[in-house]
Amino acid sequence: MIKKYQGCLLGLAIGDALGAPVELLRLPEIKNLYGRDGIIDFHEWRGFKPGSYTDDTQMSLATAIGCLRAYQRGRDRGICHSASVVHQCYLDWLESQNDLGQRRGPGNTCLRALQSRKMGTIEEKINDSKGCGGVMRTAPVGLAFQPDRAFQEGVEYASITHGHPSGYLTAGFLSAMISYIIEGKPLLEAIDLSIEQLIRHDGHSETLQIIELAKKLSVSQKSVEKSIQTIGEGWVGEEALAISLYCSLKFSDNFERGTLAAVNHSGDSDSTGSITGAILGTLLGVESIPRAWVQKVEGSDRIKKVADDMFSVFQSRKDLSLEEYPPF
Repeated sequence: MIKKYQGCLLGLAIGDALGAPVELLRLPEIKNLYGRDGIIDFHEWRGFKPGSYTDDTQMSLATAIGCLRAYQRGRDRGICHSASVVHQCYLDWLESQNDLGQRRGPGNTCLRALQSRKMGTIEEKINDSKGCGGVMRTAPVGLAFQPDRAFQEGVEYASITHGHPSGYLTAGFLSAMISYIIEGKPLLEAIDLSIEQLIRHDGHSETLQIIELAKKLSVSQKSVEKSIQTIGEGWVGEEALAISLYCSLKFSDNFERGTLAAVNHSGDSDSTGSITGAILGTLLGVESIPRAWVQKVEGSDRIKKVADDMFSVFQSRKDLSLEEYPPF
């Protein structure tokens, strides 16, 4: 099972780094720059070397570290509001954005929400945003909690910065689905079980409709390019989730093909690559990821350590010293 933990976190960073150079580009532009198959390997972007990840991975690691810290504090003190701990990790991330070397295209919604120093909740919404900045950072939640709780925690963590149901329910859905996969559920069953949780929440219809569309397209004869175009561009939560579900279902036995499909489209390529990489990395394990990508992605050893520590804490119930975990 530890291979699934490693696959999740390394997969999300790799998908992110693959998509980073082509975010904002239209598909014809991508093919013009990288060839008819589009981008198929790491490339430099905005002055960052090939294999460098974006804010998607930074914030996902902040989520993972927040989960670890919350668990340890809960054991030490008996009571811990995990969303508050995760919020502090996001504020630490915000502080890191003053370093230009760490500023990796952060989303305006996340920046503005965190700069307010207020913690958004479902009851006290901080805005009405449904951008994908909520869902793109919550895959690690599924490594920390059982599915029912993972859904709720994912919702709470996303609502810190995103107040629209499609901005936070998508995060809950992804968190629960990752948790079901960790339990050994096949991908389609994990999706269907997560749908059962989704429909219990107000405002779920938009997310449900596009998930069903992704499932339908994954078994259709429509081309991958046209299928993704039918779903959207991934800038909002429900589209980013659905594109990632489509690519994961379409290539459920092939990390490389699924993740490359998720970054070669006109839209938010790093976020859809990151989410797809997390799903397929969890489903297939780290051994399914091309070794060269694992070796070359930024911070590979540190990401693997975070994954190993999450496994030790949430599966083996070991106590760890988290003093060595500055978020960035």
